Amino acid sequence: MISANCVAGRHRGNGSPVLWARQFIGAATTALSLITGAFLLALAAGNARAQGSAPACDAAGEIALLPSPWAPWKGAPLRVMLVTEKPLQGELSLTGPDGSVAATSRERHGGPPYFWFAEIKAPAPGSWHATLTPQQAGAGCGPITREIKVRPDKPGGPGSAAGSTWPLRNTWNRATEDLFSAWIEKLFDDPLDAEPSWPALHEVVRDPSRNFLFNHLGLNEDAKIYLRPDCADLPYTLRAYFAYKMGLPYGFSKCSRGGGGKAPTCPQWFSLQNAEEAKPPPPPPPAPPIPPAESGYFGFSSAPAPLAPPAPKRTGPAPSFAELVQIVWDSVHSGSGRTALADNNTDYYPVPLSADTLRPGTVYADPYGHILMIVRRVAQTEDAAGIILAVDGQPDGTVARKRFWRGNFLFAQDPALGGPGFKRFRPVVVANGAMRRLINAEIAKNPQYADFSLDQSQLGVEDFYDRMDDVMSPSPLDPTRAMKEAITSLEEQVKVRVTSVENGRKFQNSKRGEATMPDGAAIFETSGAWEDFSTPSRDLRLLIAIDVVLGFPDRIARRPERYAMPRDTRVAEMKAELQRVLASELATRKFSYPRSDGSPWTLTLRDVIDRAITLEMAYNPNDCVELRWGAPAKSDEASTCKRYAPAAQREKMSKYRAWFHERRRPPRA
Repeated sequence: MISANCVAGRHRGNGSPVLWARQFIGAATTALSLITGAFLLALAAGNARAQGSAPACDAAGEIALLPSPWAPWKGAPLRVMLVTEKPLQGELSLTGPDGSVAATSRERHGGPPYFWFAEIKAPAPGSWHATLTPQQAGAGCGPITREIKVRPDKPGGPGSAAGSTWPLRNTWNRATEDLFSAWIEKLFDDPLDAEPSWPALHEVVRDPSRNFLFNHLGLNEDAKIYLRPDCADLPYTLRAYFAYKMGLPYGFSKCSRGGGGKAPTCPQWFSLQNAEEAKPPPPPPPAPPIPPAESGYFGFSSAPAPLAPPAPKRTGPAPSFAELVQIVWDSVHSGSGRTALADNNTDYYPVPLSADTLRPGTVYADPYGHILMIVRRVAQTEDAAGIILAVDGQPDGTVARKRFWRGNFLFAQDPALGGPGFKRFRPVVVANGAMRRLINAEIAKNPQYADFSLDQSQLGVEDFYDRMDDVMSPSPLDPTRAMKEAITSLEEQVKVRVTSVENGRKFQNSKRGEATMPDGAAIFETSGAWEDFSTPSRDLRLLIAIDVVLGFPDRIARRPERYAMPRDTRVAEMKAELQRVLASELATRKFSYPRSDGSPWTLTLRDVIDRAITLEMAYNPNDCVELRWGAPAKSDEASTCKRYAPAAQREKMSKYRAWFHERRRPPRA
């Protein structure tokens, strides 16, 4: 795995895993309605009202209900997720076959889409009813009810399908995309003040309290799942997992990394029907030993033995989800997300910057190769700015959640770097028995999506971040609070680096030898121990983040209309006050890191900022951790340092230092 430092199956069952209460105008769109026998059931909004109740709200026309497992039975917990596009307030209740309410939930998540979740640990067999009772009932909105059948016995799994890794039961459309977003948000949900991190993705999906689709197929399929994707693999892995559980089409590309002033391109695309073709051919068998020369009529003969025939090329679908994921990991990389925004032959397409499009499941590709996925949006309130939270994967398998801000989400406009920005997975459809991706024009015209946009290609760096500020917080922000939130984001970034540097210390203690340092721009993307334990990409982002925080008072002065300035306060006065607050915050916010001998050492954010010059050469895992945190020579802090990178590596780092000092990543040759 190399990354940046970082014929369709048919299956009929007893019920629908997705109940969609909207009959979309575009439901007859050919590309999205070719899978006959799929489990996705379209219901007219007029059928969404409960008997004897008032008419259902207009929002009932955009409600999706998903029960899990896919075929509920009395021996497994019944989980129910209800999703809507509109900010409807209400209560979700689950009523059992005996007519009693067994579970309720008023807690609405997300936005958009918005969703409720309820669970019954041991459901009785029979007809259950999931009901959303809107708060607007007095205004003519009635309860919205769906029936769920719970079997008395355990069903078999969804089965298999010839010519596909898994059988198809659904199509990609507004309903399944909304459910994908809701599933992503619940998977990584944590309090806003938490800084969640997991050693591997499989620890997240194995947690039934997080993973709504845990054991969704009833096959105990999550018990032995192992998922350690890096940043480029993570979105593909999550999309594949959801498609596997829901019976959806899936595909992926093999792309170039770009170079020579051009963006990456993706000349090969594979799907569930031919994923095996993406596997690299097996290595040829070793040549047989040359037989001893033998005597012939005219003397000695030493003709070589005939070569073994080449192994036949493998074709067809991957035999299992686990094998498919491994094929995907071996195929995709950071270039997969940096393709040109107008390119049709890609796995992602660009979207406009809006509150509606920047929803969980949307991917961010930065121009230097890092990939993140949005997992939650928090609307602006009177007391706090709006927030976008995302997760990313690291080469060591760690998955962590972080906030959108300039220090984590880098942006630049340069054709040589490709097309950065926010993107969504391109819908995979089935046409004439074969899977394919929708092209940009089809997405733009399709009412189920209609969100293809090249707007981001027209934005300069400052314009991009200004637009994002407006999307997250439409109302003017309190300048002091906004700056403190930026400082908090820097603090989070520093604490995440503690984990990365500590992993390097553990690598040193394992006595596995030195990490080989690559040459040139390859220090940012390679494989092996350097990829796993060095931090050049993270440190470049940290240096940029330091600049952002130090420059925040000037940003306020540049765009004062964006901030709610105190009455009768001049811009110059506000700038001076922000500089005072900044100095105080940096001096009082502290963190600790383990030194080489394991003893903790405490630093402040002010220390980190004062050491920015030293941190330009602090990414080498062969150096002691004290050096990697910029400890001054002969200081008490540095007294425990016993390990230094080889002189040849230090010489290369000195040569590459300009990249970090100038806050720029070198283009690929």
